[in-house]
Amino acid sequence: MPCCPSSAAAPGSLWHWSVRTNAWSHVLENRPRKKERKEKKRKKKRKDRKKERGCEWREGRVSPVFEPGAVSHLVTWQDGRCSSGFLASLPQPESHLNVASGFGCATIFWLLKNSPELLKSYDAAGTIHDYVVAMLCGLPRSLMCDQNAASWGYFNTQSQSWNLEILRASGFPVHLLPDIAEAGSVAGRTSHAWFEIPKGTPVGVALGDLQASVYSCMAKRTDAVLNISTSVQLATSMPSGFQPAQTPDPAAPVTYFPYFDRTYLAVAASLNGGNVLATFVHMLVQWMMDLGLEVEESTVYSRMIQAAAQQRDTCLTITPTVLGERHLPDQLASVTRISSSDLTLGHVTRALCRGIVQNLHSMLPFHQLKEWGVERVIGSGSALSRNEVLKQEVQRAFPFPVSFGQDVDAAVGAALVMLQKNLNQRES
Repeated sequence: MPCCPSSAAAPGSLWHWSVRTNAWSHVLENRPRKKERKEKKRKKKRKDRKKERGCEWREGRVSPVFEPGAVSHLVTWQDGRCSSGFLASLPQPESHLNVASGFGCATIFWLLKNSPELLKSYDAAGTIHDYVVAMLCGLPRSLMCDQNAASWGYFNTQSQSWNLEILRASGFPVHLLPDIAEAGSVAGRTSHAWFEIPKGTPVGVALGDLQASVYSCMAKRTDAVLNISTSVQLATSMPSGFQPAQTPDPAAPVTYFPYFDRTYLAVAASLNGGNVLATFVHMLVQWMMDLGLEVEESTVYSRMIQAAAQQRDTCLTITPTVLGERHLPDQLASVTRISSSDLTLGHVTRALCRGIVQNLHSMLPFHQLKEWGVERVIGSGSALSRNEVLKQEVQRAFPFPVSFGQDVDAAVGAALVMLQKNLNQRES
């Protein structure tokens, strides 16, 4: 608590009350009182700083725990507030990567235009995993690796720097941007013991989710990793020395993301994967409810996959882009080549699964992978693992040896990266 005026006046009144006889005793008494006031001021400053911090450590029953502090709500990659028109109004980045809705810099630009007062409350920004690393290490602001910075927009992967001049010229609050660290480097050490992790343990800078996932299962550079879960990603590592064109192409279906050791991942990332199948199942269940019938979605899903497995081929063609694509945001889904003989559940489900895979193949075709030296496809993801029809369509579209059942785990990948870095340091 700060010293109030009445408590500050007390020593003065004592001095005036007895100037000579109590002069020394007043100074002696006044010194500790001055210290008390200074200590109270220091405590107030510490308290104010704690209020402004992104998190606060406190003692828990078993281990120290942290509580979020002065932080905003999380904005995810699925955020859609930035329309195509808004994105077109933003300055051209000095980067080979486009800026899309859900990118950190795009969101900040949107807030700058629509909620400028909100931004004044904050002095730092970063990804959710950058926040966790900063919390673990007690960092004053977040560190961000180039993998995550590339997915924020306005980041040049060759110079490893933000487009500061371009951003400043547009009034962007560049002080919010985190410092850049190399993927696989150590961000700091744990400032507290945490669930049996001792204080002082090195903590790696947060990695990109896609890059860590690919690292967890890509045994060779000649592998391509296919993940079909909610969305779809097909990724392969580019040769050392490869550099993407520095001018972004909004219509390009393949994006080159920073990987490790200044190499790049070529990635075809479709927004339409298992979520399309889920939408189809939900539609069927809703139709049956409208007809007075109740069926569990899990039952509908298993029955439609069974029907499609028995229907080995179909002339029905479904373009499943109900969510559009990043390079074709206005594209919608369509069904063509409809005939009366192709309207069974098996035909429609087979066409839908084929459409999901063919949509990905149109973005990154087999011949392109072959030119890059790919020799095997590693298939993973929840939607792929429990759908035999999708597996068949993957083998039809990509006639490589295909390995299914490989778990893709970003946490495992992150651990492997740090273990490899540690091993390399010991060997050197």
